[in-house]
Formats: sequence, C-alpha cells, structure tokens
Amino acid sequence: MSTFIQLTVNGLANGAILALAALGFVLIFKATGVINFAQGEFLLIGAYVVWAGMVTFGLAWPLAVLLGIVVAIGMGVAIERSVLRPMVGESAIAVIMVTIGLSAVLRSLVQGIWGTNLRKMPTIIPDVSVVLFGAPLPENRLWAIGIALVALAAFALFFRKSHFGVAMRAVADDQQAAMVMGISVRRIFALSWALAAVSAVFGGVLVAIMIGVSIGVASFGLLVFAVVIVGGLDSIAGALIGGLIIGLTRQYVAGYVSAGLGEVVPYLVLVLVLLIKPYGMFGEVRIERV
Repeated sequence: MSTFIQLTVNGLANGAILALAALGFVLIFKATGVINFAQGEFLLIGAYVVWAGMVTFGLAWPLAVLLGIVVAIGMGVAIERSVLRPMVGESAIAVIMVTIGLSAVLRSLVQGIWGTNLRKMPTIIPDVSVVLFGAPLPENRLWAIGIALVALAAFALFFRKSHFGVAMRAVADDQQAAMVMGISVRRIFALSWALAAVSAVFGGVLVAIMIGVSIGVASFGLLVFAVVIVGGLDSIAGALIGGLIIGLTRQYVAGYVSAGLGEVVPYLVLVLVLLIKPYGMFGEVRIERV
C-alpha cells in the first residue's frame, strides 16, 4: 500500500506538471494551428532563467520567477514575430521543420550560456519528507500538484473572464469572424506564444525542483507530445486528463514492472489512443471537404 501511495503521488505530480506544459502547446495550436516542437526547450529556458535569477543575481525566488515570466513573454513575442509570422501561408511541414530547428537553436543557446552540468535548484518549496497514509513522501511533490492545479485554474479563469481570453477563444474558433469583429489576429498569435512560454516557466521550475536544472528538463518536456495527442491537440481539458493519464501510467509501470518500460509506455499509450481515437480523447474531429 505504501508503494502504491508513493507511485500515485509521484504520478499525479508529474501529470499535473505535464498538463501545465501541455497547456502552452494547446494554446499555440488552437490559436495559430502551429505544432510547437520547441515546447520542451521553453521549459528548459524557464528553469535556467529562474535558477540564474536566484543563484547568479541573488534575487529572492518571487523576483526570480517574475524575471522568468518577463523573459518568457519577450521570448514568446520575439519568436512569433521574427520566426513564425514570416511563415504564414507556408505548408504545415515547413512550419513544423522551423519549430524543430527552433528547438535545436534554443537548446544550443542554453548549453552555450550555462553548459551541461547538473545544477540544484535553490529551495523554493519545502523539500522535507512527510508521511501520508503511512507512506513517506517528498513534500515538494504535494506542493507541485497544488501549484500546477492553481496555475491551470488561473489560466482557465483568464480564458473565460478576461477580454484577451475571450478574444483568443474567438480566434481559435474562427479567425475570419474574429477579424470581422475587430480582433487583431496577429496580436492574439503573439499573445498565444507569450502565454505558452509563461506556462513553461512554471512547468520548467517545478520539473527542475524535482530532477535538477539540466538538459533533462527539456527531455521531460518531450512527454508533452504524448499528453497532447492522448488528450487532443486542441483541447485544454484534454491536456489536463492526458497529463494525469501519462503521469500515472508512467509511474505505475516504472514502479511495478520496470523503469525502462516506464519510459516507453507513454508512447505505447499514444499509439493505442491514435488507433482508437485519431483526434485524441477530447480533440475536435475536423472534416475537410474538397
């Protein structure tokens, strides 16, 4: 029973962080139709900037996180305007190749600035051990679940209640109709990239707290693709459910079967879901008539 509780809490923590990272992916796809293969690198940069803010510049963690958010907004807007906007009208394959190239550039940039050594993220949330239903657990896993869920709720509230959130939903539903209503689609595109980068800051920091600050943060971000395909590329609710499914499945298989199979099983789940529901569990079925 103790092992089951430990695996469940770890799986929920990983799943909640994956859902937060997948939210950024879904935002970009819903608003712009672009599949962003650099989402894992967004997590990586968010983690390194917050680490540098605390360790290199000696900032308190709230200021370091604020620095990470400011850098993320600037990075997201700069990428949309300088890299993605010139690609409007190009084929989907061309845009995908650009985001793959962007991923390589961002990863090389991080390695060039900070190197490849593993670094410990300074204490932001308590990392002592606590006992839950008789099972010893790292307290930071419980905090990670809570922070990720609060962040997801804040983003959901933003989409439903704020002016920009409603505009983003309008652009996602019908770009032509949104333009007729006076909404600047280009501004919404830039906002989507900025918010995706901001969500990656929170996800990247939470991952770095658990595994350290290294290129491994971006590798963890690769699981985002399994999450969004299982949940549905254009579904925010699907990102949450997909994150929990992948997080829990990975932990249970790694804990009860083998750690190696645990690394593979998210992609086996991905293939299984694609065979049954090609658009994901909550994805919108698109029918194109010629």
